[in-house]
Amino acid sequence: MGTTTRRNASAMKMVGALLALYRQAAGHTQRSLGERFVIGEQQIASIEQGRRPLKPDLAEQLDELLQTKGALSIALSKMPEVDLVPLWAEEYLDREREAIVISSYENQVLPGLLQTEGYARAVFRSRIPALEDDEVERHVTARVERQALFHRKDPPITCFVIWEAVLRDHLGGRAVFLRQVRHLREYCELPNLAIQILPLARTAHAALDGPFVLLETPDHQRLAYTETQRGSQLIAAPDEVAILTQRCAMLRSQALTPEDSRDFLDRLLGDQ
Repeated sequence: MGTTTRRNASAMKMVGALLALYRQAAGHTQRSLGERFVIGEQQIASIEQGRRPLKPDLAEQLDELLQTKGALSIALSKMPEVDLVPLWAEEYLDREREAIVISSYENQVLPGLLQTEGYARAVFRSRIPALEDDEVERHVTARVERQALFHRKDPPITCFVIWEAVLRDHLGGRAVFLRQVRHLREYCELPNLAIQILPLARTAHAALDGPFVLLETPDHQRLAYTETQRGSQLIAAPDEVAILTQRCAMLRSQALTPEDSRDFLDRLLGDQ
C-alpha cells in the first residue's frame, strides 16, 4: 500500500467545521447524513469534531450529495501534514479506537497498547534511519494516548499473547525494562483485559508467520491486521480473518493462563 502522513489536528478540525456548515445548509442532521452513507451518526460527529480524518473517497461523495462543488475534496488535499502515522495504519487506528474486542499476538516487541513511555521511546529510537528527537517524542505521545481506550466507560474485551522472548529482551535498559514489566503486571488487573505469555521451548507454535491483531467493531464486523517492515494490511475477507482467529485460539491454548502469566511477571520482577 502507498503511504502518506497523518493530517494536522487543527486542519482536521477546520475540514470538520466545513462539513458541519455544508451539512446544515443542505438540511441534513448528523444522523441522516450517516444513514445516507451507512457509516453512522457517531462517525459523522467525529469527523466534524476533528477527531476522525475525512477520507478522500467519502469527501468526494459528500461534495456530490451536498453540492459543494468539490470544496471538501480540495480542502482535504490542501491540508498541512505532520509526519506521524502512515495512511496504511490510519484506518487500523480508527478501528482500534472503536473496537469492542481486541486480540493480539506479538513476538518482536510488546504491543503498542501495553508500552510504557520509556519502552515506546526505546522502540522509536531503534528506528533505522534514525528519527529526530522531536519525531520520537511525537510518536511516543501518540502511542501512549492509544491506551486511553482501556480506561473508557466501556473498555474493549482484550487479550494479548506475548512470546516470552520479548520479555527477555531489555530494550531501553534495565530501568525501562523493570518499569515496563511492572506496567504489564498492573494491566493484568484491569477489567476485560488478559495477558498471556507464550513460553520458550514449546514444541508447537500456532503463529510462526508472525504477529497479528484481531478486532471486532461495534457492528460486529471482524477484522484482522498484520504488519511488515514497510507496510501493513487490514483484512476484512471472512475466510482470511477466520484463519487468524483459529490461530489465535490455538495460541491461547499453548500460552500460559492469565493467572500463570501473572506469576511469570512476578518472578521476572523478583529476579531483578
